[in-house]
Amino acid sequence: MSKKTKKPVDPTRGGRRPMPRGWPGMGGGYSTYLQAPAEWRGTTVQVCGLWPFAAGTGSPMVGVPIGRNILSGATMCCDPISWFMRAKLISNPSMFVLGKPGLGKSTITRRMALGLAGYGIQPLVLGDLKPDYKDLIEALGGQVIQLGRGRGHLNVLDPGESREAALRLTGKAREAIQADAHGRRQTMVSALISIMRSAPPTDREETIIDEALKVLDERFQGTPVLRDLLQVVQDAPDRVRNVALDRGSLDRYRQITEGLEASLIGLVGGGRLGEIFSEQTDNPMQMDRPVVFDVSNIDDSETNLQAAVLLACWSYGFGAVAVSQALADAGLEPRRHYFVILDELWRVLRAGRGLVDRVDALTRLNRQRGVGMAMISHTMSDLLALEHPEDRMKAKGFVERSGMVICGGLPRAEMENLTEVVPMSEEEQNMLIGWQDPPAWDPATGEEAAPPGRGNFLVKVGGRPGIPVHVGLTSVEREINDTNKLWRTGADGRPLKVEVADDGTEEVVEEYSLDDPALLPPPDPSTRVVARTGVDE
Repeated sequence: MSKKTKKPVDPTRGGRRPMPRGWPGMGGGYSTYLQAPAEWRGTTVQVCGLWPFAAGTGSPMVGVPIGRNILSGATMCCDPISWFMRAKLISNPSMFVLGKPGLGKSTITRRMALGLAGYGIQPLVLGDLKPDYKDLIEALGGQVIQLGRGRGHLNVLDPGESREAALRLTGKAREAIQADAHGRRQTMVSALISIMRSAPPTDREETIIDEALKVLDERFQGTPVLRDLLQVVQDAPDRVRNVALDRGSLDRYRQITEGLEASLIGLVGGGRLGEIFSEQTDNPMQMDRPVVFDVSNIDDSETNLQAAVLLACWSYGFGAVAVSQALADAGLEPRRHYFVILDELWRVLRAGRGLVDRVDALTRLNRQRGVGMAMISHTMSDLLALEHPEDRMKAKGFVERSGMVICGGLPRAEMENLTEVVPMSEEEQNMLIGWQDPPAWDPATGEEAAPPGRGNFLVKVGGRPGIPVHVGLTSVEREINDTNKLWRTGADGRPLKVEVADDGTEEVVEEYSLDDPALLPPPDPSTRVVARTGVDE
C-alpha cells in the first residue's frame, strides 16, 4: 500500500493574501525593514534601453549645476541668468540670498559665478569684504582692484570710459551716456555726504551739486577730483549762485553753502572716510574680464567707510556696464553679459537715511541692461531694522523684485517677516529652522562637527514649492574657498598654502612670503601719512 502524499496548503485559500512586507507570523518571511533599491543616474541616451523603468528628474536641468536635490538626489541646475534667458522660469535675472553666517551664502554664489564664467558671462564682485571671491577671480584670470586706507583710490567723479565712449557715439546715444555719467557722479557725491552726516543733503544742496558738476565739466581739462568740485563751490560762479538763490548777496551764498562746503572738506581732507575718494583712480576697471573690488583691508569697526566704499564700487561698476552696453547697442563693441554680486547689502542700507533710494536707483534696471544680479544679506531683520518706515518698505522691495530667493538656515523669529515676502509652507519653514541649528560636539576628535545646515539651501520662485538642494564642493573649489588660510602657519610663523584633496586631506605646497603687501595689516586709521613728504602728522 503506497503512502499517501500530503498536498501543499494553498496560502491564498480562504481569501488570505501576503502583506506588503511578506507573510506575518513565525517562518512567514515578514521583513521589518524594507531596503531601498539602488538608484542610478544617467542621460537619456544611456538609459533609453531601460524603459519603462527610468524616471525623469523633478529638478530643473537648465543653468549651472549647483548640487543635488536633498529629497530626490537628482542634480539641481540653477542660476538667475539661465533661468531668465533660457528656461523662462523667472521674469527678472536676479536673486536674493538669505541665511545665517557660516552656512555657505558666498559658496553658492561663487559656484554660480564660476559656472556662468564658463558660459561666457563675466562675474563682477563689486565689493569683497572677507575676501570671499578674490581667489576665484584670480583663478579665472580676472582683475583684482584693492581699496582701503593706503591701498588704493577710487575717484567718484571719474566718468570712467564714458568720456571715450561719448566721442565714439553720436546723437541721442551720446547724450544718454553723458547724462548717465553725470547722474551717477551726482548720486555718489550726495551718497557720500549722506554717510558723512547720517542724513541726506537738502534739496538746495542737491541742486548746487548738480550745477557745480556741470560748471566743473566745462572748466576742467581732464578728470576732476572732489577737490576740484570743492573749489567750484568756493569760487561761487554765477550759475551756481543762481541755483543757490542767494538773491545777489555773496554773504548769503556763503551761509547757504557752508554745510556743503564742510562736508566736501571732510571728504577731501581725510575725515571719517579717509582719502580713498580724494585722488585719481589707481586701477581702472577692465570690462573684458572678471573683476573683484577687494576691500577686505577696511576694518569692520569702520562701518561708515565700508558702506561708502561698497556704494562707490557699485556705482562705478554699474556705470562701466552701462557704457559697455551702449557701445554694444551701437555695434562698436561685442555684446557682453555680466553677473554682478552685491554682498553685505545691509552695511550700506544702515549707513544713513536715504541710501536705500541710492541702492534702489542703481539696481532697478538690471534686466534692461543685460545684467544678472545677486544680492546677499543675513536676514530679513537686517533689511527691516532701518529707522524710517519708507526705507524699510523699499528695502523689502529688493527681495520682492528678485526673480528667485535662495534661503539657508534661518531662525524661527525670521519666518514671519520672510513669509510676508516669500510664501512658504509650514514644512519649508521647519526645514529652514532645522538648518540653522548649531553644530554638535564630536568627542572623538575634540572638535565641532560641521553645522547641519551648511551647504543646504531652499530655492524659491514666487509661490511655487521650494527646491531643497545641497551644494557640495569639488577639490578645486575647496582650495579657492578656504577662508581660514591665514590661520595656517609653519614653525617659523610663515603662512602656508594648503591644497585640499578629494578625501579632505591637506598638503602644504608652498610658503607665502611675509613681504607680500596683501598679508600686511591695515594701517592705523588714526595715522595720516603724507605721500609727498613721507612724514606722519
